[in-house]
Amino acid sequence: MSERMRILIGYDGSECSDAALEDLRRAGLPRDAEAVVLSVADVFLPPPVKEGVDDVFPLYVPAAVKRAHAHAARVLGDARTKAERAAERVGASFPGWVVRAEAKADSPAWALVLKALEWKSDLLVVGAHGHTVLGGRLILGSVSQRVLYEARCSVRVARDGRRRETYGPVRIVIGMDGSPDAVATVEAVAAREWPAGSEARLVSVLDAFMSVKAEPEELSALTWVDADDEKDWEWVRRVFEPSVERLRAAGLTATIELKRGNPKSVLVEEAESWDADCVFVGAKGMRGVERMLMGSVSAAVASRAHCSVEVTREPKPE
Repeated sequence: MSERMRILIGYDGSECSDAALEDLRRAGLPRDAEAVVLSVADVFLPPPVKEGVDDVFPLYVPAAVKRAHAHAARVLGDARTKAERAAERVGASFPGWVVRAEAKADSPAWALVLKALEWKSDLLVVGAHGHTVLGGRLILGSVSQRVLYEARCSVRVARDGRRRETYGPVRIVIGMDGSPDAVATVEAVAAREWPAGSEARLVSVLDAFMSVKAEPEELSALTWVDADDEKDWEWVRRVFEPSVERLRAAGLTATIELKRGNPKSVLVEEAESWDADCVFVGAKGMRGVERMLMGSVSAAVASRAHCSVEVTREPKPE
């Protein structure tokens, strides 16, 4: 990360984006950071035209083009007003932050992804905007989903699900499979500033067979674990104990839970039953790829969890 954390916040004035602003205060974010609140007007902004610039052959602009310009300017102005108001709220919540507002006319998802890339954001925050219910579970909105897939930085899909005391202790579930991304996720949580009494639950889900790296930095140190073998369970617990100690050293009350089942379901169920504030997961696991695919653990958890979900990515060189 840069010396001062850079946080890009997508805001559209919806209830979901308002919840994302409230959720920031329970995300363990530093007191000193830079933030940009970006509101995107989902319109095409035509190039500017000027009538009468040539006295001999004055340019004629059709009325429809004039109306398109006026509409785009009005929508973009509304977006800028929303961003400025949201930036004021963020600044009031985080007096030590440098906060500014921006507005763009573009496709919302791509505008956020490109801004995060150009600005070298450490974290991109979006609300779970546009989500619907299918089979009793929340399905993520198209903008949030596209941002999750395409952003190169960490992404927080914010939901204000618990509505507890804003500055009280926080409960965090961390998905752990021993992959480098999972280890980086533990480091990301440990680097945050959490309220006193906050708890972290490291959850490792063993399906039929699970691959675990005893030494994440050693590519060859890969061991297959049998989910039905109790000895393997104890071995996994010992492998992940340093991560638990790292969280405790950061001031969190930390434990490790070993579960059997499908990680996509178990992590969501664990967060719900424990009434967690947020789930942290790596963008890819031991079987993952560089870009998340539909059905991956991180995408499934971000779509279905009742609480906020942060998908962590380590900064990559350009």
